Amino acid sequence: MFKKYISKLQIIIAIAQSLLTPKQFIFLSAVLVGITSALAVIVLKTFAHWVFTFATYVTTISKLGFINSILPIIGIMLTVFVVQRVLGGTIQKGTSQILYAVAKKASIIPEKQMYAQILTSSLTVGLGGSAGLESPIVITGAAFGSNYAKKYKLSYKDRTLLIGCGVSAGIAAAFNAPIAGVLFAIEVLLVDVSIAAFTPIMIAAATGALVSVIALDETILLSFRQQENFDYHNIVFYILLGVFTGLISVYYSRNFGRVEHFFSRLKLSPYKKALFGSSILAVLIFIFPSLFGEGYETIKTLSDNDPGKLLDNTLFSGFRDNSWALLLFVGCTMMVKVFATGITLGSGGNGGNFAPSLFLGSYLGFFFSKFVNLIGLAKLPVSNFTLVGMAGILSGLFHAPLTAIFLIAEITGGYSLMIPLMIVASISFAISRRFEKHSLDVKNLAEKGHAFTSNKDTNVLSTLETNSIIQTDFLTVAPDESLEKVVDLISHSNQVIFAVVDADQNLIGIVHFNTIREIIFNTYRVKYTKVKEVMLPLGEIVSQDESMETVMNKFEKSKVAYLPVLKNGKYYGFISKSTALEAYRTKLKSMTID
Repeated sequence: MFKKYISKLQIIIAIAQSLLTPKQFIFLSAVLVGITSALAVIVLKTFAHWVFTFATYVTTISKLGFINSILPIIGIMLTVFVVQRVLGGTIQKGTSQILYAVAKKASIIPEKQMYAQILTSSLTVGLGGSAGLESPIVITGAAFGSNYAKKYKLSYKDRTLLIGCGVSAGIAAAFNAPIAGVLFAIEVLLVDVSIAAFTPIMIAAATGALVSVIALDETILLSFRQQENFDYHNIVFYILLGVFTGLISVYYSRNFGRVEHFFSRLKLSPYKKALFGSSILAVLIFIFPSLFGEGYETIKTLSDNDPGKLLDNTLFSGFRDNSWALLLFVGCTMMVKVFATGITLGSGGNGGNFAPSLFLGSYLGFFFSKFVNLIGLAKLPVSNFTLVGMAGILSGLFHAPLTAIFLIAEITGGYSLMIPLMIVASISFAISRRFEKHSLDVKNLAEKGHAFTSNKDTNVLSTLETNSIIQTDFLTVAPDESLEKVVDLISHSNQVIFAVVDADQNLIGIVHFNTIREIIFNTYRVKYTKVKEVMLPLGEIVSQDESMETVMNKFEKSKVAYLPVLKNGKYYGFISKSTALEAYRTKLKSMTID
């Protein structure tokens, strides 16, 4: 029955495509992708909220504090089971795969990503894994956009644009923050977007937010309505908070990588690895129950007037009214969060780092402001610092200051904190970039040589294959041959440069027409001059498997028009600078979304 309705809907969309102009169809498509992305958010958020409510109820009624520790073990084990038995044994995690698909896979994302992320992340995070749902939501939205475009035979540019629509709608629906959704899609994922492409992305974000507002209870979403007025006398403390959030972002990024690498090196079966990791996670959650799930409920608790509720039903409930004990608990939870998230994802669970970044930021903002208040240095508005801290960590981890600023502004219901948000987010971003060149999600790509950043040149060059522009049909000469051979080759070809190779194809020099121009008109010298006497020594040499960014850097450094290429140590061909630049221009044109 469900397939029947889907089939009818596809027929209606196909008819609409034939009747509408391409631009009008893209607008319609943005709405449809926005709706489907929002539905994915509703499923994930509702399930996660229901499990959290159930676990809290059982813990409160039965006093069985260990229930929160058992559920994540079940969730991660079930996730691994689904991956092994349903999804073919593998599942890609993190938004970096979207970047890779756009650049290397013609914006084609596998169909299974339309359901794989929902299924696995709902089990992992919904049952208490210490990660976030936003990354799976974003990937699911991107998969909807990509496969929708593929179904209706849209171009690469339109596929990429609809991927952006799915991403923006997902974030917008998850937080009821359409502006943040648009900015996240453009600032983090689709950096090469023209102004004209904003319209469909905005339509998708607005649609996603609207569907979310209609279908989801506000208590399920991360939102705040209580906040104190901004006081410019606290500027110095906001600056300090920006510094701390930048440093903690670096701490989180590096330790998360260490934990993931540790689990990747474990020689255990997927199930044993999952049991081992989830057992450690269970212990952490038993000690620090705030690590359970996304943690958004505890963020709301911290920003309330009674943050001591955080210690209810924990090992430290007896210190509920002790401000220093609460501060110590918050500080320890904050520092342990990265290990809880790393273990959750490294052991086989699925989720993302978006929610953990907000969790960490709120805890850091609370810790900083509460500490300043307790020592009597100043009287800071704790709720404001709790909220602004989220923007700092989000900006530092994802290198997305605009997304961070507007996301917190939108979920707080106003822009009264805009100045401190801008201060903290920009300082955190600057400090994080100083120590970490790439954002958390891009680091894996960078390690594999596929780094995608806000630098358009780097992005375009990283998508070009060096092999595709190597010219292997250049004629060569031997070092002991006379210049007569070179002159003969010049007169019967368009070559101006020749590789000098020995009998084993080892490159030993270069002969360029410009360097022998004066000699070739002297018959005597041409006849009795050996190639080895006039060949140029080797300068910059390119290996066949080098990246195009490296190749272009060598062109810039050597100031030459041709670079020789080696394959397995032997002469292979030449790369022309003009050919490389033409390939760059062609690729740039194809990647620009307009």
